[in-house]
Amino acid sequence: MTQDMKEVMQKAEVLIEALPYIQKFNRKIIVVKYGGSAMSNEELQRNVIKDVTLLKLVGFKPIIVHGGGKEISRWVARAGKEPRFVNGLRVTDEETMEIVEMVLGRVGKRLVTMVEELGVKAVSLSGKDSRLLQVEKKLSAGEDIGFVGDINKVNPKLLFDLLEKDYLPIVSPIGLGEDFATYNINADDAACAIARAVGADKLVFLTDIEGLYKDINDRDSFISRITASEAEELMRGGFVGGGMLPKLGNCTAAVRNGVNRVHILDGRILHCLLLEIFTNEGVGTAIVQDEEVR
Repeated sequence: MTQDMKEVMQKAEVLIEALPYIQKFNRKIIVVKYGGSAMSNEELQRNVIKDVTLLKLVGFKPIIVHGGGKEISRWVARAGKEPRFVNGLRVTDEETMEIVEMVLGRVGKRLVTMVEELGVKAVSLSGKDSRLLQVEKKLSAGEDIGFVGDINKVNPKLLFDLLEKDYLPIVSPIGLGEDFATYNINADDAACAIARAVGADKLVFLTDIEGLYKDINDRDSFISRITASEAEELMRGGFVGGGMLPKLGNCTAAVRNGVNRVHILDGRILHCLLLEIFTNEGVGTAIVQDEEVR
């Protein structure tokens, strides 16, 4: 057998390995939270969008929830303001909120263009549209940090309508308060709330790390699969800290509220989304229901 034929056969084997996953998740909703270094350059963005578009073309119903923190900070600095955070939350005064909304709108439209170039229909929207994300004012340890919101209600009808009409919704984490003011929302929180509201089968976080480690300093302690209870035990035991702590808390809450699986992936790895979902080994960490059989 020639080398060329071996390569062709290997490609066929990859497709065969993916087949049962394609069958299992046909017409299932997957929410992809996209942000961090995975958005740091256009090439990375295009690779992620190619993955999500492929998921749609093989039968998934994807929804993208995107951040834009680094780009927001750059624009805040350009406006002569100093980006300020309290307990990891951006202090958002009225002027900063205008910048946040502008930047996230630009990011969303850029992602729409990339999807449309691949022949799939996409729509960029914010949590303000059709009151998708309704919030109350969020305090940080009792401190007023401006227009930052906690989601208290999700109205998913618009998302269902778009999915039904074969669109790929791309959502920016901005919501409306009861006072109809505009509020900035943590993108992880928005993705979790949306995944629960639409009954997503999968929620994927594209992050800046490979996944979850029991000991971050021990590369051999990587966890490829963990139940929600085991993840909660890790958090209680102090094995998880820093920015991963609230993220893992969001993951376990999503699993506890009906999302079948949550995946934590390194968005900088080429085609990580496809490798995690369509191969037996996967490349990240999956948080699953306690009763799921290995």
